[in-house]
Amino acid sequence: MQQFEGFLTDRGSKYAVSGGPVASRDEALAFIKALKRKKKYAKATHNTWAALLPEGPVKNDDGEGGAGAIILRMLEREGLEKHIIVVTRWYGGTHLGGDRFRRVQDAVRHYLENAENLAKAN
Repeated sequence: MQQFEGFLTDRGSKYAVSGGPVASRDEALAFIKALKRKKKYAKATHNTWAALLPEGPVKNDDGEGGAGAIILRMLEREGLEKHIIVVTRWYGGTHLGGDRFRRVQDAVRHYLENAENLAKAN
């Protein structure tokens, strides 16, 4: 599991991004469960995620409507299969409106640029 914290804030909301290899929906769910073992992540407002898997794409908005689809599109564009990306948000008290989607994109972009050993599809 690779994690990046403290690189993005917007009007009080703080973001983190995590990811790692997964080969099935069950592995993706286990990844989320392992992430939430950390109290900080379990208490986050949103843990949105997506993965491109052999059985098809999977995603979860975790209350941040549309965020999983953004992550999924970015994974598809990168050709990054069998890998989960989770964008975590701790709400800071100010609604971000449409900017929240830009922050999800910023977080995924940060992960894609900084994570090591990303196995992209041929």
